[in-house]
Formats: sequence, structure tokens, C-alpha cells
Amino acid sequence: MGVTNSNKVISTDRIACDGALRVTLALTAAPDIVSNPTDIVLILDRSGSMTGAPLSDMKLGAKTFIDLIDEATDSSKDGQIGSGSRMGVVSFSNSAVADTQLITSVDALKTAVDSLNAGGSTNHADAFTKAVQLFDPTSANAKVMVMFTDGNTTAGAPPAPVAAAARAQGIIIYCIGLIGSDGFDVNALNDWATDPDASHVAVTPDAADLEELFAELAANISKPGATDIVINEVVNPDFVITSISSPTKGAAAMLDAHSLRWNISQLGVTSSESASLDFFIHHVGQQPGIKLVNQSITYSDKEGNAVIFPKPTVSVECDIVVHPEKCPEPVELNVEGCQDSVLVDLGDVSLKSQGRIIQMDVTIKNVCPGKRVALAAILTEVDQDGMEHQRGMKAMTIPAHNSSMCRDVRVKCIQFVVPEDLNVSGGAMCSPRKLKARFLANHIDTDYRCCESVVML
Repeated sequence: MGVTNSNKVISTDRIACDGALRVTLALTAAPDIVSNPTDIVLILDRSGSMTGAPLSDMKLGAKTFIDLIDEATDSSKDGQIGSGSRMGVVSFSNSAVADTQLITSVDALKTAVDSLNAGGSTNHADAFTKAVQLFDPTSANAKVMVMFTDGNTTAGAPPAPVAAAARAQGIIIYCIGLIGSDGFDVNALNDWATDPDASHVAVTPDAADLEELFAELAANISKPGATDIVINEVVNPDFVITSISSPTKGAAAMLDAHSLRWNISQLGVTSSESASLDFFIHHVGQQPGIKLVNQSITYSDKEGNAVIFPKPTVSVECDIVVHPEKCPEPVELNVEGCQDSVLVDLGDVSLKSQGRIIQMDVTIKNVCPGKRVALAAILTEVDQDGMEHQRGMKAMTIPAHNSSMCRDVRVKCIQFVVPEDLNVSGGAMCSPRKLKARFLANHIDTDYRCCESVVML
């Protein structure tokens, strides 16, 4: 069967600017269908949301799948699925129908696919039930379901228990999902599919991708598992790889901060087999936005399996950072090689004031584009009797940003020098001091205008 599924998923679709996430690579491979006859049921969604291009693209993908299985089983497109394998079609909307039994006629299978019309609700439970009924429990053939759907369950019983019962009978379940107009729950597909989820579920938002997804699954069925697998992953330059977990098969190693290599000697040579690898990445870029996790990923094996991994994206949210007060300019100095000591005159420094330095950061929430903000920082000290004493106030203008939407603005390094006041802090130097800070913020720029009166004479 070759590589029957490949996937790449991430643990979250949204992180902070300095956030991290887990990336999972997964593969499933199985023996050659010629030496391991297989009964396959295509389960095809014909609910109302499939009207138009989704239905047409699904039909194209399903017929491509049938042609590739035809050729894989006897090395020719002769119109008959050979080597003891068979295929059937089940379609569903309000309820499910077995459009064919398990047969070998390619023309009959394609005719069943072409006759599908869209309409009605989505009953996944009945679809699984009708598909299970097609299999002969006494047959030694491997049993595979390929469930295609574009939406959530809207009719019938909960499908998860029916899918679980099918898996318990040894049926391998793959799910292909199209994110349709009625919404989509990827977790439901993960629940129905054979484990590991990452290597048995493929999802796309574009109906034009369906032929490729169906074709990849069918084409890899013709190959005898996979050997000498090499996967090279390079992450987006805005991320670094922080760690790699031990894969379930093979070995993986970091090549540098942005790349890794995963080697598997063989997978799925004698029976259907899956492998997965988890690694962790950390965002080090400074700009927010929707970012691809990987820059590139390549796959190769001795059998020449065609493997395409998804390209997940993550939304990175970075605060805008403003430093209203400049830090002192540094004085540069050099120490020559093999020089044990150096004496340098760094000039003069002015004593600004005596006391302790308080440095504060604050985030101004939801600052809209093009709006400057007036920010005031007020610092007080609390004496032993609970009375507050003023220690200073600073007012500053925070410049406007040009982002496309309202954003949080991080204001950093607001500094106060607080002299020792022995009457307040307890009468001794270096006593603990209790301080309170308050911030006030308001837009400077506004579109408000006073009503102008016009006097008519």
C-alpha cells in the first residue's frame, strides 16, 4: 500500500510573540495491495452544502481514486479491480445509501459516483453503519473506509460510537475533510479515524485540493510500504527548534536551530503501521501576523512514494513596544587578545539624584491605529500609618501606530528615582519601602468637534 497518509499538525493556532508550540509529523504505511487484497468503501457526503463545485471536485477526486486502485491491483487500467481486492460506494445526506456493493467493475463504481446529487442534512452515523454492512466478516481481505465530508453532523445518531465499533472490527478508517459552509469540527474526524489521528486525517479549505488528496491516498496504496525514509524539516526563520521528542519509529536529530532530520529504516512493510514525531518550536521574531510554521519539508524513500505534508499556520500576536525614556548612551571599549587587564578613562557621569530606582512597564490595551496616547504615571509611598506621600508623576506621549486594527501597546522602562525619606520609610537606611503606582491613559487624537453655531442675519 505504500505511504497511505501523511500529516503535520500543530498544538495551537494562536501564540504570543514569545510563545511556543508543539509540531507533530505523522506517517502511515501499509503493504502492497497486490499481495494483500483489500476491500475499500468510499463514503461520500452529498448533503446540501456540497452543491456546486464541492460536489464536482469530490466526484473528480473519487473517480481518480478508483482509477488508481484499478491500475495498482493489476498494473493496467483495464476497467477491473484485480488481485482479489474490491471496492464499494456509500453516499449520505439525511440518511445513507449503499450505491454499490463490494465490486470490481470500475464503470459501475464511477457511474455510482457520477449519479450523486447534493441535498439534505448530514447523517454520519448512518453512513458508517451502511459502510460496515458492506464488508464480509469472514473475508481475509484488509478492510478500509475512506470517509469524505464537508460539515458537522446535523442528523441521526452520534457517529463516534459507530466509528469506534467499526475500528474494533479491524476496519481502518481514513477521513478527508473539506471545510464547508456549514462549519467543520476537525476533532470529530480525529475521533472517528484510526489512530494516530495525525496520519489518518487530511483537511483542506479548498475543494480544488480534493483530487490531490484522493489521488495521494490511492497512489500510495500501490507501493509495498516504505523503506529508507528520510524527512528533512526546516522551520520558518521566525521560529527556532527548542527540543525533539523521541519518535515512535526511527530516529530524529536537530541539524541546527531551524532544521531537523527524521530517518525511518522501514514502515508498513508487513502490516499497516504508523509513526509520529513531536518537536517543539519557539517564536523569536518581532513582528505579529499569520505565519507558516515550516519553511520547507522534503520526503524521500526507496520506493519513491509521493508524500505531501500540510502547511499549518499560526497566528502570532505581538505587543507594540514603546520606550518613552532613553537609556544612557554606552561608552565602547575594547580588550585586546591575550590582554589580562585594561585601564580605561570613561569620562564623567553626572549624579542625577540619590535614592532607589523604580523601573516600571505597563500595557495600554486596545490602542487604535493613528491615535496618540497621553500616559501619566503616578508614584506614591505608603508610611507605617497607611498614609500616602507623593513621590512623583510623569506624563508622556505614546506615538501612534499604523497597524490595521486596534492593538495593545507595551510601554517599557518608566523610571523614577525615589530618595530615602527616613520619616516615611521607618527611620533607618535600607528599610523596606511600600510604594503604589497608578497609571492614567487617554487618547490625544480624536474626531470629536464642538458644535459650531451659524448665525443667520
